Amino acid sequence: MDSLTSNSRVQLAATAIVSAAVAATAILGLQHLQNQEHTTTPKRSKSVPSHDDDAPPKAPASLDHLPTITNADKEDARNALLAQRALAGSFDNELILEQLARNRVFLTPEGLDKLRSAFVVVVGCGGVGSHCASALARSGVGRIRFIDFDQVTLSSLNRHAVATLADVGMSKVQCLRRRLVAITPWVGFDLCLEKFDGQSAGRLLGNWEDGQKPDFVVDAIDNIDSKVDLLKYCHDHKIPVISSMGAGCKSDPTRIVVGDIGTSTDDGLSRATRRRLKLKGVTSGIPVVYSTEKEGEGKAKLLPLPDEEFQKGKVGDLGVLPDFRVRILPVLGTMPAVFGYTVANHVICSISGYPLDYVPGKARDKMYDGILAFVQSSEEKIVRREINIAPDEGLGLKIPLNPGDIAFLVEDLYKGKSVVTGLPTKLVLVRWRKPAGSALTRIGEGEDEQRSSTVRIRDLVCMTKEEAIRHQKEVLHGSKTHEDLYSRDTIELVEAKLKEAQVYEKYRQ
Repeated sequence: MDSLTSNSRVQLAATAIVSAAVAATAILGLQHLQNQEHTTTPKRSKSVPSHDDDAPPKAPASLDHLPTITNADKEDARNALLAQRALAGSFDNELILEQLARNRVFLTPEGLDKLRSAFVVVVGCGGVGSHCASALARSGVGRIRFIDFDQVTLSSLNRHAVATLADVGMSKVQCLRRRLVAITPWVGFDLCLEKFDGQSAGRLLGNWEDGQKPDFVVDAIDNIDSKVDLLKYCHDHKIPVISSMGAGCKSDPTRIVVGDIGTSTDDGLSRATRRRLKLKGVTSGIPVVYSTEKEGEGKAKLLPLPDEEFQKGKVGDLGVLPDFRVRILPVLGTMPAVFGYTVANHVICSISGYPLDYVPGKARDKMYDGILAFVQSSEEKIVRREINIAPDEGLGLKIPLNPGDIAFLVEDLYKGKSVVTGLPTKLVLVRWRKPAGSALTRIGEGEDEQRSSTVRIRDLVCMTKEEAIRHQKEVLHGSKTHEDLYSRDTIELVEAKLKEAQVYEKYRQ
């Protein structure tokens, strides 16, 4: 009896197992057929152009007179063909919207439409620029222009967004297009294989072929001269731009912020760029991505070029272009990506109209105007004493300084502190020593006469207002010397600052 019961249980269990297996197979098979029906067959036949598997591979179409890709494979040819058909309209819009569905829900359909009709220029296609460009294309930006003169190297692969070993030796702009066209074939890519500078700005930042102006420009350049040229051009021509500062020697992603160019700190590239822009009259109005991370024991530092590298030739011969950087910067591969995605995030939200709630920087333009007025008053007192004009008589003295000069001296040269006491309140600028010659320059005669001060940025020091008034009274208008009022350390510090200011004077124009 027990054996019969046992056998029946075994049979039932075996039957159940077989039935479950058959059911599971049927369900999985049905799901597979449904998946094929819903995702592959209809959409491919309706929207995505098919490929001839037997067709020989062809190099993707090149733009702007660039050389063709010599190591193109069959996948490159398929991607290029798909992109050509997609740009011609043979790519179903429903598929594009499905690929961009997450962005569409987040930004709203109206916001995504703005992105899809936008034209963005990315200048610099290395670590930062490549990640930014990739994010822009994946997020739906319809037209992107890449500008870079450089090639992909082996050392690029630790931080570049899309480059592979197969891309080493290829221009960075071609590499980006080669890889991104396989992801977003409907995006229009325009490639400019050249170095950006002030003379080429108007052409490289010019309109798309149908006349569309850039909606945004991304600065991902690591050369200061080119960077300043780009930002000054965009500022003067009212082109929206965001600039990435230095990712080198940085390791803390939580310290990366977006702020105004006038408030960025603790970054050599940011500091140098900010100084140069201020001397050109640009004190604010440009958003930048920068790190507030400070140097510390054990952290990476920018080191000079090793001596053995100099033995290989002149410094200018070691770089890709003359006067371009030749050092290998210490870069943690993750940090350029964070910078690039932060830049892309700003561009995407700005174009689509999504709210940006960055912590506001401290507005200091009124302070600069006040300091400039103090310099004006101080110079007028010196000139009146020189030419013996009464205080109530009109002078009409002009000052050869602008708010950018004031911002540079106060913020960058003197670090927002008095050179005498280190106090950061009620700051002004005043001449350090009496004019060696006349403090007045005259041009013309009579009513057409122009009177201007001879003061230069190399003449001014930063003090509190109380300190400056005492300095005027006892040094500039009195008989006391610097040694009578200040310590030797203070005098040496001032002399060093004035020499530094003299070096930067050449960047004022």
